[in-house]
Amino acid sequence: MAQIRQKLESGSYDIVLVGGGSAGITTAAHLVKQLRKERLNARILILDPAENHYYQPIWTLVGAGVYPKEVSMRKERDLIPRGVSWLQEEVSEFIPDMNEVRTKQGARLSYRYLVVCTGLKLDWEKIPGLAESVGKNGVCSNYSYETVESTWKNIREFKGGTAIFTQPLPPIKCGGAPQKIMYLADSYFRQSGVRKRSEVVFCSVAGAIFSVKKYADTLNKVLKRKEIVTRFKHNLIALRPDVKEAVFKNLDTNEELVMHYDMIHVTPPQCPCDFVKNSPLANKDGWVEVDKLKLQHVRYPNVFALGDASNLPTSKTGAAIRKQAPVVADNLVAEMKNQPLTSTYDGYTSRPLVTGYNSLVMAEFDYDQKPAETFPIDQSKERYSMYLVKKYVLPRLYWYYMLKGRV
Repeated sequence: MAQIRQKLESGSYDIVLVGGGSAGITTAAHLVKQLRKERLNARILILDPAENHYYQPIWTLVGAGVYPKEVSMRKERDLIPRGVSWLQEEVSEFIPDMNEVRTKQGARLSYRYLVVCTGLKLDWEKIPGLAESVGKNGVCSNYSYETVESTWKNIREFKGGTAIFTQPLPPIKCGGAPQKIMYLADSYFRQSGVRKRSEVVFCSVAGAIFSVKKYADTLNKVLKRKEIVTRFKHNLIALRPDVKEAVFKNLDTNEELVMHYDMIHVTPPQCPCDFVKNSPLANKDGWVEVDKLKLQHVRYPNVFALGDASNLPTSKTGAAIRKQAPVVADNLVAEMKNQPLTSTYDGYTSRPLVTGYNSLVMAEFDYDQKPAETFPIDQSKERYSMYLVKKYVLPRLYWYYMLKGRV
């Protein structure tokens, strides 16, 4: 079992990973394997206050009634790799010029190497009316464990009217999630017989349904087949839950549009964690500034970052982390040995775009928005087989292979 440290005033470690989510656990597992391979010893610490760990990609299916939310959760302590310590405290400050991390509980931790994998923050407060209304009175969101069940409740109890689904300004994690739950809701509305007296509306800040043409062509056909109304370049700026109105701003004209809703699925704005944004590690936008190929910090060579906290110009997905983690592990160990950093990340990411309860478009692409597909088929087509991969294969891959550093 991992050594768990509940209280620690100070300490010195070879490697400190800040964040025990997908990126932190996966990277730690790869580091343990890589260090063992190189016959190197290192004291490794994961710093994360969370009691539980969540497989967030499955929340789309939870919000559509396919799974109970409990299948997405494991205890954090059960996932810490053997030989890695865990301090269950919250970071307050990075001091990279002193190779030090400080916690809100008062611990001062020194490191030789730092890996920042904190994820990002859901900024519910940025939209007036959202924080106090999400999870009730027609407002729902798949983007948290606490609110995901409200999505299925709204879909299941929807009797007709206007159902709005929003996508905010980037970056956001799981960029396909705002539209996936919409397609599933549409399918359920048809099964339950309410679709004919309903309007389904997708309000997105993007200018198109998808950034890669190969997959966008298919998704545009899905939108047409499902008769979904699209309002691109529209950003949600306020909710009026007492009268069930959503206020959008047209990004081209700056004009405001007020829409009534009977249910609205909101993807909240997202931003860097405050202690990341306010640190010397951040760029002007608040993300950890790393080389997009080597994942090494551009100013502090003993610092690496990956996942949602980084400034990498790719979609923030678990699939991206799966490819980033071994690169960080390889390059960090090379840095320890004063060797060239030869491992590179090409921007690979994946968005399994569920289009119904038995169909999915498996989009995979790289930094250049070029398809980088895994299977020997045309993945731009809606397929039942890919839906089964999403439903059954990917969760198992995550818990038993990715988090163990096996893929």
